[in-house]
Amino acid sequence: MTSEQIANTGSVTADHGSIQTHAQTQPRQNDSVKGCPSERKCGLRWRPAMLHPASLRVLLPWLTSIIGIAFALCLVIAWFPSTVWNTPIVSSDAPAHYYFIRRLLDEGLGAALHLWPHNSFYPPLFHVCAYFVIKIAALFGVQCSIYAAFNITWIIASGVIFPSGMLVLCRYFLQRWNRGNPISNPISRISQASSTSESSSVSESSNVSNQRVSSAVNRQYNATFDATFVLRNLIGLFVPVLAVSSVCHPYGLLNAGPLIAFGFATSLLPFLIAATLRLFDAIAAREHIVKWLAITAIAGVVCLVAHPRIAFTYALILVPFIVLRLPWKLILGVFIAMCVGAVAFVALMLTSFKSDRWANPASWFHSHQPSKNLWESISFCFTDGLDGFPAILFALLLIAGTVAAFVCASRRAAMRSADSLSGAVSTATLDFSADADALASDTAVSAPDVSLVSASGLPAASCSDPADVSLFASSEPSRPRRNDRLRDVIALTAAFLLVTLVYVCTVTLVGALPNIISAPWYRDENRIMTMLPLVALPLLIIGVNALSECVSVCAASASFAPSASSFSTKNSASSSSSVPSLSSASAVSSVRNVSFASNWIGPIAAFLVIAILAVSAQIICSSRTAARDAIIAHSSLNQGDPNEQLTERKITVLRKVTERTGTQATIISDPLNGSMYADTLFNANMLYPIINARTDVPSAPFGKVETAFASGDAQQVLGTVCPLTDAPEYFLTMGGQAQSLQSFPYRAQYDSFHNEELIDAYVDGGTLVKVADYSQYGQGWALYRFGCAD
Repeated sequence: MTSEQIANTGSVTADHGSIQTHAQTQPRQNDSVKGCPSERKCGLRWRPAMLHPASLRVLLPWLTSIIGIAFALCLVIAWFPSTVWNTPIVSSDAPAHYYFIRRLLDEGLGAALHLWPHNSFYPPLFHVCAYFVIKIAALFGVQCSIYAAFNITWIIASGVIFPSGMLVLCRYFLQRWNRGNPISNPISRISQASSTSESSSVSESSNVSNQRVSSAVNRQYNATFDATFVLRNLIGLFVPVLAVSSVCHPYGLLNAGPLIAFGFATSLLPFLIAATLRLFDAIAAREHIVKWLAITAIAGVVCLVAHPRIAFTYALILVPFIVLRLPWKLILGVFIAMCVGAVAFVALMLTSFKSDRWANPASWFHSHQPSKNLWESISFCFTDGLDGFPAILFALLLIAGTVAAFVCASRRAAMRSADSLSGAVSTATLDFSADADALASDTAVSAPDVSLVSASGLPAASCSDPADVSLFASSEPSRPRRNDRLRDVIALTAAFLLVTLVYVCTVTLVGALPNIISAPWYRDENRIMTMLPLVALPLLIIGVNALSECVSVCAASASFAPSASSFSTKNSASSSSSVPSLSSASAVSSVRNVSFASNWIGPIAAFLVIAILAVSAQIICSSRTAARDAIIAHSSLNQGDPNEQLTERKITVLRKVTERTGTQATIISDPLNGSMYADTLFNANMLYPIINARTDVPSAPFGKVETAFASGDAQQVLGTVCPLTDAPEYFLTMGGQAQSLQSFPYRAQYDSFHNEELIDAYVDGGTLVKVADYSQYGQGWALYRFGCAD
């Protein structure tokens, strides 16, 4: 029962209705005795004290969320390498992403549906966002470069969108953990237990006195924060920070490729998962289905536009929830849809990529090498990619919290089953009893409250106490309810284990089965590790919540023990008297102690462990630092190898080439020598855009040129190159392929572009005419013009 559900006069509202207790009228009687001028003035006197925590309850969740996201954004900005604001990230996929943004600027948003140079589709959402960054900056008179727009979009996605989505997802699970369970008021428990144990020996006047004590302290309890509320706001502070603490996401993808489109889709995915789970809730409740179906569909379209392959991550994480949360007919329908999608994906791969190894899965990804042993890959998953002490703490909290969550959820399910059976028996007894009025009066105390008191008068130390006990539990239907806690814990654990399985198959195991399992993610470690925070962090939050409950219950039991013993002694001594022996002052003092113990000890412990984890993860972060250093090294122009993708010499040559050719002429070169960066550095018209040119697409100009150039036939070369544009066509040589791109599996297809004998033959035959010599910068570097009629 939250404080919003407790009125200023002492009335209590449950989830399924409101019940006015005897204690509601008692404060007015006490006020008249104390000399209050009027009932209205007394109400006005109490109202400021009651509105203050209520207003905090409204503002604090928003405030903590904003602060947490702001911290996450600051961490991402502080980590971001400053070297890439003026120079590009030099990697395998980076030139294509820069090219896509350039094409949007040149051709407008209409190019978003065919960003590839051969006019096929590539997920455009990230690049469209970067395009709008440039356009919005222009409205304010600021000239934003492609690299700056690229970086700003990545920072917003990683420092704002992703931590916000993780906060939404974690708060969803936390809300379900406590949904439909009024927060237990220890005051109600004590007074209930006292009234129950003394009902046969204490007179009616004693009960009235105890009710006055309970009512007085209830007003004090209304102004306190319950454990769930405090914990939720702790989550608002630390979930965004923890979301960006791991190298798994977003940092790893910026260093790998960078895999920008997939990373952008991953940052959006928590919103889609949360919307889908809300849809499952709506289906179970049979209300608001259309609303959440529309929201889920919109979120799904946005994620697919960011990168369609994110659907595999989405499906892998959602499978356990589908099995545990949906009716069997819908489960069957979803899995049929998944099978249809899988067949379509296989058909697309078979038709798009020609290979003679399809029938032999063991030969797939033949160049892939394991990067971790079994222990390293499993420990990486359980630590969420953290390092050192934060990794150990995260793993311990994850394991202990999961166990505690299973215990709490299982005990809650058992208690609900027992309550349902007890309620059914009580109903049958009432129906056949001759004294129904007396029995109805006796059953005013709910079964769960009675079960909380042991034979010694102490509250039972159960993990289910803080969320399951309610003064009005008997007002709820006696039918068994869905075990939401247990279902969520099982589903989250299963999703985490599935992600762990895929990761282990990718980085450790080899053979046909690991290839098949990890194929949807290209057997790429960087893509798969992005899934870990999506399942590990919600499971950690649920586990910390369960541990907090257990700590609070144990603390409350220890705090109540002396007072309960004292009460029992006093009541035994005065059992023959009609005068109440329970001291109001001692009762209030004991209740305050229990209130503090049961409502604050757990959240304080949760705050400490999460704070230590979040802070230490920023101090000990060698993996993130290594990723940052790698990006800085990639973007540096001071390379020891003169054939690296970008060096000071190559920047100078590319500038000179663009000045000589202009921005309209077509320049052809080996895409693995760094020449492709001239497109966005100097707005040169490079016939490059994609490294792996598809020769099976009719409109693939680069693939046709590469095939013709390798043929050695001058007529074929000129017949392919000259019709490309009305402007002149040039050929640039800048040495061999960069050492950093030697792992690229298709690099051999471009060997003809740096074959000196073939180039000399074209020069001797007049197919190529040298127009500029750059041998002072590198051996064999030169600019040639194709001998077209123009």
